[in-house]
Amino acid sequence: MKFHPAVLLAIVALGFAACPVYAAQTPAYPNKPIRLIVPFAAGGPMDIISRAIGEKITVDWGQQVIVDNRSGAGGTIGVEVAARSAADGHTLITGHMGTHAVNPSLYPKLGYDPVKDFAPVSLIATLPLGLFLHQSVPAKSVRDLIAVAKAKPATINFATASSGGPTHMAAEMLKSMSVINIVHVPYKGNAAALNALVSGESHMMFSNLLTGMPHVRSGRLHLLAISSGKRSSQSPELPTIAEAGVPGYDFTPWYGILAPAATPHSIIMKLNRKIVGIIETPDMKSRFLSQGVDLTTSTPEEFSNLIRTEITKWRKIVKDTGASVG
Repeated sequence: MKFHPAVLLAIVALGFAACPVYAAQTPAYPNKPIRLIVPFAAGGPMDIISRAIGEKITVDWGQQVIVDNRSGAGGTIGVEVAARSAADGHTLITGHMGTHAVNPSLYPKLGYDPVKDFAPVSLIATLPLGLFLHQSVPAKSVRDLIAVAKAKPATINFATASSGGPTHMAAEMLKSMSVINIVHVPYKGNAAALNALVSGESHMMFSNLLTGMPHVRSGRLHLLAISSGKRSSQSPELPTIAEAGVPGYDFTPWYGILAPAATPHSIIMKLNRKIVGIIETPDMKSRFLSQGVDLTTSTPEEFSNLIRTEITKWRKIVKDTGASVG
């Protein structure tokens, strides 16, 4: 049986259209710049680490990673923007303990669900905080600070990078466990809070070693102890808060990169492999370890499990301490 050439061409065309092998392929990823939302002001540890990772991805993949600082409301503004972004891998967010574990207990009308609205990619760092004190406060140790706070209730204020973030919750935990009355003063970002402490506007602050140590070296601030359960490899002579007078105190914030929930699994895994590879390079490890940052990685599943566990943990802590965003 013979077909007219035009009919034969039509049949072949229909065959190609019906066969998935010849269907339009999904564009390669990434195929345009990647926006990495940092839900806090520039200059803090989250911003510094995110930019370092973004620079590496830009070089390796040939697509620019644009860090978008969307600060405000304890990180909730930036996180909500990310949750509502296109799930194509071209919008990511750096979240942390505060945005994805603490905030659900602090904000009764949170504009995002930290579990349902996100697809975890990988942990990127844990960052113990230092307890920094302005030199005007007559205390040389954690025990001294607690004694001063008890002798003069509500006269010592503590600066934080935001309400509900790690710098806030670390102080609330100290306040609860040592039974002292100190006053919370939130600022817009870690840099602003640290500037307030250096100027003497605030008396104490939990801050990362990355940005706080230069002020210790200049003699403007005292560093009393670190928040983690074990000593810092950067300053092994520095005691932990648990060793320095508050037994059982252990506060180690974590950071990680996430994507909107519906992002394809293949993209999540490609991002995971790239980010893990970047973080495990010797130059990245040495760059941040010397500044008190412990770079770490995980599978998406491990990161997801951590978030769920931490939400439960912080629900109890927030209730026990009476912490609020007011």
